[in-house]
Amino acid sequence: MHVNNFKPSNNERRFKAHVSTLGTTQLHLRNPYIIAWWSAAFPGFGHLLLSKYLRGYTLFLWEILINVMSKLNLAMVYSFTGNTEMAKEILEPRWFLLYIPVYLFSIWDSYRTAVDMNRLCLLAERENADFNTFAIGSFEINYLDKRSPLMAVVWSLFMPGMGQLYIHRIVTGTFNLIWIIIFVYYSNLLLAVHSLFLGNIAQATEVVNPQWLLFIPSLYGFSVYDAYVNTVENNKLYENEQRKFLQKHYQQYRVKIPSQIVR
Repeated sequence: MHVNNFKPSNNERRFKAHVSTLGTTQLHLRNPYIIAWWSAAFPGFGHLLLSKYLRGYTLFLWEILINVMSKLNLAMVYSFTGNTEMAKEILEPRWFLLYIPVYLFSIWDSYRTAVDMNRLCLLAERENADFNTFAIGSFEINYLDKRSPLMAVVWSLFMPGMGQLYIHRIVTGTFNLIWIIIFVYYSNLLLAVHSLFLGNIAQATEVVNPQWLLFIPSLYGFSVYDAYVNTVENNKLYENEQRKFLQKHYQQYRVKIPSQIVR
């Protein structure tokens, strides 16, 4: 059973936000170039920042599949270390040629969507329609409140996904947690760290898998940025909703201050 305090009417065309048991989705102004940059860093991240979850997760999974099958990350490592012949040898062209068109589409579509959503955001702000601020269900409770952007960053640095869980972005937080486990496991990162603590640098270098290791920085960066931005925007949304509520229900009761002070 799902309960909230919002009853939409036919007169309201756009809502600035929606609070559900899985998270708070809202419209706010974004820099289209920043969104496009995140799509270039890792296809799908730009769409996830726009709350386009189905499109974002689809592109994310596509990136993992094509990158691993084409051995793109491994080829990049050989190229950066000057071993271009080895990079050419291991790169799988049957998979790599599939990479280019979807990669370009991810950048273009995220930029275009960011521009369109900025326009919708301005229209929604002018309409200033009511939206729900509280949602309760059988498994979760979600509500608008203020939280610390610094804490969201700190928890994301400890483990990608925990910053999202802190601000109740359940789906994205769970998705990030699952994939950081996969990346760390297949990259043998913890085995390499263990070897480093023992002073065995050669073994640490040998055991690490660069194909999976290169996925980790992008996921870390996205988790930190997404948690920080959404915490800031949720705080703004909370303040705007409180301001609107107080103006609507209490501004009519004006306090009359006497002109003369009685002694």
